[in-house]
Amino acid sequence: MELLRINEYTAKKEAICQKNDRIDPELYETYGVKRGLRDKNGNGVLAGLTNISQITSSEMVNGKKEPREGKLWYRGHRVEDLIKGLGRNELGYEKIAYLLLMGELPDPTEEAHFKHILGAVRILPSNFTRDVIMKAPNKDIMNSMTRSILTLASYDENMADTSVTNSLRQCIQLIAEFPLLAVYAYHAYNYSDNQGSMVIHRPDPNLSTAENFLMMLRPNKQYTATEAKVLDTALILHMEHGGGNNSTFTTRVVTSSGSDTYSTIAAAMSSLKGPKHGGANIKVMEMMEDIRAHVTDYTDKEAMEAYLTKIINKEAFDGKGLIYGMGHAIYSLSDPRERVFKSYVERLAAEKGRQKDMELYRNIEELAPKVIAQNRKIYKGVSPNVDFYSGFVYDMLGIPQELYTAMFAIARIVGWSAHRIEELICMDKIIRPAYMSVMEAK
Repeated sequence: MELLRINEYTAKKEAICQKNDRIDPELYETYGVKRGLRDKNGNGVLAGLTNISQITSSEMVNGKKEPREGKLWYRGHRVEDLIKGLGRNELGYEKIAYLLLMGELPDPTEEAHFKHILGAVRILPSNFTRDVIMKAPNKDIMNSMTRSILTLASYDENMADTSVTNSLRQCIQLIAEFPLLAVYAYHAYNYSDNQGSMVIHRPDPNLSTAENFLMMLRPNKQYTATEAKVLDTALILHMEHGGGNNSTFTTRVVTSSGSDTYSTIAAAMSSLKGPKHGGANIKVMEMMEDIRAHVTDYTDKEAMEAYLTKIINKEAFDGKGLIYGMGHAIYSLSDPRERVFKSYVERLAAEKGRQKDMELYRNIEELAPKVIAQNRKIYKGVSPNVDFYSGFVYDMLGIPQELYTAMFAIARIVGWSAHRIEELICMDKIIRPAYMSVMEAK
C-alpha cells in the first residue's frame, strides 16, 4: 500500500521536476560549458595526468587534426606487443596486471611470486558465500558484486587505512576475489530464479584468473587451452583504457575525497554497469540476433547492407539508429584492441564450429562503416570497437549474458586499482569541478 502511494505521488510530481529542472540547452553554449566534460569535437577536457596508459587516434598535421590508426599503451608498452610477447597458450592476465599496478614488467621470479600471492588471497571470508551472496540472489550481477564489495569492508580490520601500502593490499585482494564474486552471484541467481543447480567450486590457487573463472562457472570444471587463452586475452584488452573513461574517472574522484578502497571500487562498479559504459557487448548480441532473424543468408552482402541501412534509419532493431559495436568515443580509423582480439576470436570460432557466425561478424565489420558514412555526417572514421566481438566470445565460452558486464569488471578492476594508487600518491586536492547556477533569484 505504501509503495503504491509513493508511486502515485512521484508520478504526479514528475511534471513539476520536468518544468523546474529543465535547463535551456543554449545556456551551455552561452557560458562555454563542456557538456559531458567534452568539447564539440568529442575531445575530453584535460582533468589530470597519468603514467598508467596512453591512447592515440589522431595527430596534428599543419595545424589540423588528422585521424590515425588507434594505438594503446600500458605503462609505455604497446598492448599488441604485450600480447604478442606471450606464448601461443601462455596466459598473461597476472603478468600484465603486475605491469599496470607496479609500473614495470615483472621478472620471472617476481611474476611467480605475484601469481602465488593472487592465488593465496583468492578466497572469501568464512561463510561469506552463504551469508552474503546466496541469501540475496539477484539477476543484476553487478549489483550483487557491489553489495559484496561493500560487505567485504566489514571483514577488513584496516578498512579505513588509505595508505598506499594498505590500499595496494586491498586492491590485490579485490582483483583476486572478483571472479568469485561474479561466478558465485550468478550461480545463486541461477538456482533461485532459473530453477537451475547450485554449483560452488572452490578456486584453485595454481590456476590463472581466466582458468579459475571457467572452472568455477562450469559444473564439470572442464575447459580447453584455447578457451582459457581467448578469455585471458579478452581480460587483458579490457584491463585499462585511460583515466578519462567514466568508471576510472569515478575511481579517481572518489579516491580524491579520501574515501576507502571498498567504497571507491563500489562507486566504479556503479558507473561501469551503466548501459552507456559497460553494457555495449550485450547490445551487440541483441542486434546480432535481430539481424539473424531478418537476414538468413550471411553471404548476401546486398541483403545485409539493406538491413543495416534500416537499422541506421531507425526502421529496424531498437529504433535508436545505432549499429552497436561500431565507432568509439576516442578511436576513429581503428580500435587496436579489436584488431588484436579478432584473430583470437577466429581461433575460438574454428574450435567451436561457429564459422558461419564468424562470417556474419566479418560482413558487418566490412559493411557497417560504409552504411554509416552514407547515412550520417562523419567527422572521423568509423570502425569496430573491442565490444563488437567480446559478446560473441562470451557466448562461445558459454558465459551467460548476466555475466557480460561482470566480465568487464573482472578485467577493469586492475586499471581502477592502478589509478587509485596513482591518485593516492599524487593527490593534493579533492576533485571538484564548478557548476554555474542559472536559477532565478526570488
